[in-house]
Amino acid sequence: MAGKSKFLRYFKEYRWSDIAAMIRNNRAEPEICHNDFTGRLVVITGATSGIGYVTARKYASRGADLLCINRNREKSETLRQEIEKEYGVQCGYRIADLAIMADIYRVAGDLAAMERPVDVLIHNAGVYMTRRELTPDGFEKVFVVQYLASFIINYLLMDKLKSQPRCRIILVNSEGHRFAAWGLHPDDLNWEKRRYTGLGSYGSAKLAQLLSMLIFDEQFKGTGVTVNAMHPGAVKTETGQDNGPVYKWFKRNFIDKTLKSPEMSAEALFWLGASGKVEGVSGKFFNLTAMENPAPPALDMEVARELWQISLEYSGLKQ
Repeated sequence: MAGKSKFLRYFKEYRWSDIAAMIRNNRAEPEICHNDFTGRLVVITGATSGIGYVTARKYASRGADLLCINRNREKSETLRQEIEKEYGVQCGYRIADLAIMADIYRVAGDLAAMERPVDVLIHNAGVYMTRRELTPDGFEKVFVVQYLASFIINYLLMDKLKSQPRCRIILVNSEGHRFAAWGLHPDDLNWEKRRYTGLGSYGSAKLAQLLSMLIFDEQFKGTGVTVNAMHPGAVKTETGQDNGPVYKWFKRNFIDKTLKSPEMSAEALFWLGASGKVEGVSGKFFNLTAMENPAPPALDMEVARELWQISLEYSGLKQ
């Protein structure tokens, strides 16, 4: 009965005006911010390609120092040398596979132990799978990389961030959260009971991230920390490279040809991190730089609190 009642409730909460706004915003260009960011520290996950790479360069061009969390050491070193030579800022990195719990904990511990404040924390790393794949810890891979990693890092950084004058957390989310149109399945986050689909797992993970944002927003109330999510636009990225040759061929020859440059995503991520227009704004979903209502399941506080407890259990954290 609970599932049926949720379906009926969500169905009644959908608004054509919200869908129209999404379509309109998908065609819009992001607002541009020209603020200087010299001396600030920006932490970005997945910065060696796609949106993360262009965003790292964008912040560096405005004077920000960077700390990038990546899987590949060689690419990270190349990025460090490139940015420090071109922009004269500091560009450090940590190596971590955000599909592995030990790596997530290690990098979160490193960030929490830093004396320097984190001014902007951008959760950008992501993955898209066409077939269900488990991590070494036994969890569905998309769920961990797209959601649980950012949850753990944010949770373990709460005390540090609350002690700072300010910090902006930005979740690179997606309009794809709407693929989970009738809500999350807290009893099957690992996709053991349902037929696995790429769009389904991706939408569920992005929905979970939005639900966790509601609780983190509560946790940070009264502090200088804000947390927001954004859809980065239909842009070309390296997401999906873990899938087979058929998918990669289709993506390269069909999907990628319809996509835009990730420069627009970088502009939006800089605006969200640096613009005075979003000072103090928290717990919101943006399509690039346009504030937007997410799908009704993303606003369900009851499920958000249930997911929070499950996430603590999955990750081994305690209240």
